[in-house]
Amino acid sequence: MGIYLNPGNENFKETTKSNIYVDKTGMIRIMNQFMDSGNKYVCISRPRRFGKTIAGNMLNAYYSKGCDSRELFAPYKIASNPCFSEKLNKYNVIKIDMNSEYQNSLDKENLIRDLTEEIKDEIVAAYPQAGIKEKDSLAKCILRVYASTGETFIILMDEYDVLVREQVSDDLFQEYLSFLNGLFKSDTLRPAISLAYLTGILPVVRDKIQSKLNNFREYTILSAGPLAEFTGFTGEEVQGLCQKYGVDYDECRLWYDGYHLKDYEVYNPESVVRCLEEERFGSYWGQTSSYEAISDRIRQNFAGTRDDVVRMLAGEEIDVDVSSFLNTMTDFSSKDDTFSYLIHLGYLAYDLEQGTCRIPNKEVREEWFRALKKIPDEYAVTTQIIQSSKELLTQTWEGNAEAVAKALDISHIHVTSNRSYNNEDALQSAIYLAYIYALNRYTVVREMTTGKGFADVVFIPIKKEDPAMIIELKRNGSEGSALEQIKEKRYFESLSHYQGNLLFVGINYDEKEKTHSCRIETFKKNG
Repeated sequence: MGIYLNPGNENFKETTKSNIYVDKTGMIRIMNQFMDSGNKYVCISRPRRFGKTIAGNMLNAYYSKGCDSRELFAPYKIASNPCFSEKLNKYNVIKIDMNSEYQNSLDKENLIRDLTEEIKDEIVAAYPQAGIKEKDSLAKCILRVYASTGETFIILMDEYDVLVREQVSDDLFQEYLSFLNGLFKSDTLRPAISLAYLTGILPVVRDKIQSKLNNFREYTILSAGPLAEFTGFTGEEVQGLCQKYGVDYDECRLWYDGYHLKDYEVYNPESVVRCLEEERFGSYWGQTSSYEAISDRIRQNFAGTRDDVVRMLAGEEIDVDVSSFLNTMTDFSSKDDTFSYLIHLGYLAYDLEQGTCRIPNKEVREEWFRALKKIPDEYAVTTQIIQSSKELLTQTWEGNAEAVAKALDISHIHVTSNRSYNNEDALQSAIYLAYIYALNRYTVVREMTTGKGFADVVFIPIKKEDPAMIIELKRNGSEGSALEQIKEKRYFESLSHYQGNLLFVGINYDEKEKTHSCRIETFKKNG
């Protein structure tokens, strides 16, 4: 058992002994299908704290000849699969954590040389009969072992992209490219590699690394393919955890859900676990990084960036072209590049079918709020509206229609700077932005089917003590006619159990004056 060659299973064993462990061993079945096939080169990218390292430790524990993991895996899903015993602890595994290597190196410019020598020494010690020579590259060492024993290797590399993210010197980067090229692009070495598994935050960098890794199949936060259910915690898994620990699942969804891959709702595992362990909802994921990742990017303010950011804050999804992004930390030339980058970091969620992105949940939205405070020139009004939204919700509960009308006057102007001011979507967005604090306490539904039609905006409370709210919009009419429509079309039917705790909010927008008026009533059974 070595540090790099055939490590033990201690890291994964420690994970399984955690207070909260979700069984993701089904991923091994997928990897077994990839092995020794045309899809044996795999690169997986996802945001930080989404379980990349844990998955790598799990694969090492399963494949490595440096340990016996049969009992370790016995309680979990993979143990009942027919493929379980076939590949269990039967491979030479080389496991590299590039982030740890880089951060702990005392001589970063010679990082690759030193790392290579360390791995070579372990291979020589394990296979003295292989005839490995001092001048041999790491790839040649692997090939000599394969030629002399017929044994193949699995390469697990965590945080492959750290040298991209750290923007290291060109000399070190070129040496790293040669290192990758030797391991993954040699046709001679290919039979000796049963599986190559790389992880990172960014997908394969197109302008620098792609030529070295273009034989890799990529599974990203944009499209995870058969690995979608292993990208984070699924909705079903989180629901089970909430039941077990007595946590409100609906509120958990509000805080941490929002990423969707294939048929799965995907949650940030770090945040869910911390929430359950500390027995309170909070912004745990944001504590592990800096919101400056947002502010630094949107400060560039490419054409259309500010308008789209405001729209996303107001609950909208915006179109994004992710195909142009080069997956680097430096080459940004449009708002699409900016938003694509923030998708990969987890600050935005992506809808593959629609080609849109949005802010996924309350936890991440709070990171956006913090980031915008760092850009006062561009987002001063946005920040003011956000800060005022809590008071506006209170004023609405108290029936202060004038306060609602004034708030919408400000919000409407702000969300429509470069859009049709009289567009109905813009009016709905103005409401979303003005009531953005309400997203902490409500599920907000646009055009909700209820009664004899569609209510414009419905606020469904997470907590029973908060009143439900139905908002109906009119243009060039009256706030009274908006209220009458709520009653006549019985929009309240699906919310009738909130009787006495249900507000009707009628809003009229005067296109000529560009002003709003409002009336608020409490629901009464025959009202």
